Order: sequence, then structure tokens, then C-alpha cells
Amino acid sequence: MASIFSKIVAGEIPCYKIAEDENFLAFLDIMPLAIGHTLVIPKKETDYIFDIQSDEYVQLWMFAQKVAKAVGSAIPCKRVGVAVIGLEVPHAHIHLVPLNKVGDINFERSKLSPTKEEMIAAHEAILKAYQTIS
Repeated sequence: MASIFSKIVAGEIPCYKIAEDENFLAFLDIMPLAIGHTLVIPKKETDYIFDIQSDEYVQLWMFAQKVAKAVGSAIPCKRVGVAVIGLEVPHAHIHLVPLNKVGDINFERSKLSPTKEEMIAAHEAILKAYQTIS
């Protein structure tokens, strides 16, 4: 059964796409810890990040690095935090979370419910920053 992320890759579910190439996709988390919280995934569905082949694993992190730079440039924050939890969706993914304090990346706290306008504004800002970095 395809994960929700595989359905996003297939275009069956819309997303706020930040970046994409033939192997990877980055998009805004719709239930973020912070405005600008972005998910980076391999398009090939693999449940556990450490099961990804070594060369693809390195490429995934290189792709995530570019996206993180865009997030940090577009969203006011001290740092962009990184987390790989792997329990919520059976599809490997990297969380890029704009941080101003350590607690901003606490996955046990309530998620935000941004408005459509907030999502669009974050999407446009990060997308613009990504285009200047790429």
C-alpha cells in the first residue's frame, strides 16, 4: 500500500512543493512544528531511512542541504533544525524545522494549524529563496 508521501509524489495529493528532481521531493509539512517546516523525501518509497542505498542516502542529504539553506534564508530563525523520526509515515523523510529555541523541534508538542494564507506565504518565500540558491 502506497504511503501518503508516495501519493504526493504521484500527484494524487496536492502539496506546497519547494523543490523536486528525479529522485527527491521537498514540500511544506501541513501540520508543522513551525511555519516553514519542510519535509524532504526520496521519491522511491523506503520505510526506514537507513535502508536507503548509500549513494542515494548521500544524495538525499545533499538535496536536503540546499532546501535547508532556502528555509533558513526565507524564514526568520536562528537555525534550521533537522530530525529523522520515521514513526509517523512509513516512508523515509527528513524534517527541516526553523528554530529559535531548542523546544521548537519537540515533536511531542502540539502542531500548528497555519492558515492557507500563512502556508502560501511560507511556500512562496522558501520557493523564491530556493530558486536563488539553485
